[in-house]
Amino acid sequence: MADDGTGWGPFGRPLFDSPKARALSRVGVIDVGSNSVRLVVFDGAARSPAYFYNEKVMCGLGRGFNETGRLHPEGRARALAALRRFALIAKGMAVSPLISVATAAVREAADGPTFREEVRKETGIDLWVIDGEEEARLSAQGVLLGWPGAEGLICDIGGSSMELARIGDGKVGERVTSPLGPFRLAEVKPAKLKGHIAGMVSGLVERMGKAPDRLFLVGGSWRAIARLDMLRRNYPLTVLHEYRMTPQAVVETVDWIAQNDIQALRQRADLSEARMALVPVASHVLRGVVKGFRPREIAISSYGIREGMLYEQMPPELRARDPLIESCRFAESKDARMPGFGRQLYRFVMPIFKAMPDDRLRLVRAACLLHDVSWRAHPDYRHEVCFDNATRANLGGLTHQERVFLGLSLLHRYKGSRDGRFEAAVSLLPPKEIKLAEVLGRAMRFGAMFSVEDPAAMGEMRWFPRKKRLEMHVSREADGLFGEVAASRFHALASALDASPVVMRR
Repeated sequence: MADDGTGWGPFGRPLFDSPKARALSRVGVIDVGSNSVRLVVFDGAARSPAYFYNEKVMCGLGRGFNETGRLHPEGRARALAALRRFALIAKGMAVSPLISVATAAVREAADGPTFREEVRKETGIDLWVIDGEEEARLSAQGVLLGWPGAEGLICDIGGSSMELARIGDGKVGERVTSPLGPFRLAEVKPAKLKGHIAGMVSGLVERMGKAPDRLFLVGGSWRAIARLDMLRRNYPLTVLHEYRMTPQAVVETVDWIAQNDIQALRQRADLSEARMALVPVASHVLRGVVKGFRPREIAISSYGIREGMLYEQMPPELRARDPLIESCRFAESKDARMPGFGRQLYRFVMPIFKAMPDDRLRLVRAACLLHDVSWRAHPDYRHEVCFDNATRANLGGLTHQERVFLGLSLLHRYKGSRDGRFEAAVSLLPPKEIKLAEVLGRAMRFGAMFSVEDPAAMGEMRWFPRKKRLEMHVSREADGLFGEVAASRFHALASALDASPVVMRR
């Protein structure tokens, strides 16, 4: 990424200090779905805002709809109680704006209008009831919030419906809705379920075409199946966002679910009873979708309709930014001892990584921004906190492998070695990436020790990979900075590069 003309170089000018971005620092979203009712309050005027508050009640508004055509009585009472609480919480937090949306159950139920009016009278909340295509659009925008360059097909499953949308070039394309939600399918006889799903998916494929490469799965039932896939595979990370599955893995997991006791699986995967109750039917739908669309890869998105509504509020200049870099910048401004030092540190270590492509350099930028945000942790555990924060934090725009790379580099920023507790996650990386993460960590460790103001102004590193020679050119005024500890860390960096260290005084 080139200099943007403002002097900020590859980092670009901060946006979270602008009035437009600050207006998004506390945004509340209420999502009234067929299965759950949720309040999310987003906090932080960054491209990947944090979840300041997140509460969900499994109401089951859409249960029994096929038989009655009305909202489930118990679910309706629970939803109204939840919305009373959410309205008071939002008021207490002074949340503005507060956006409220209702989907399939309220949209299609005969008593949906009277429920909306009851909600308005008792809570002051005006529910925005959206149609299936608008639901698909907002879910797709949620995916774009996490993956600005995402291309493929979004598949969002709720309790009563399933939506599809095409995304590419940062835009949402064709959209379609279908009654393939577990509540709707619960009334289909088990012997006819597979054929019923196959027939409906066939119609969706005819309308939307095959998935080009990637199928993005949005919705609690899909996330529950992904959690079970992790359990089956003994996967070392538990972060669902950006979790990847192959079509074959999906088939194997669906079969595995059918062959095991549902309650035992629920307890092992720590899933709620209400969520697990939908998994058997949802797994049949997922098998049908994968078989029909034949994607090369399946990716789980934790971002959906709620994040899509936040994305709707973002100004274009904020949407265009890299969510990873913006969230790391925000973290640095809030938590680092010397906000802004990450940019200087990046400039200092850059000679070692200048041959890397842009998609890899962004991880170097992110690491430099985060290198000091965990300084308040106890020194004995700081390296562990850094690793855990990177691999588990709410950071958008990161694959699981990139999470581990970032965490490993930050671990080595504070410690030269690692113990066995990290090895399961580190095994997700090939040896070359493990080595590179160690080099980055040692480079940051040296740079942060060499100068606490601007290491690039005090000296320059030069890297000659063919000669395996690492030079440190120390300026005259910085000669006193290159003391015993700094020299030791420079030699450790050279050792990680399998290089000969050379120190030169200007």
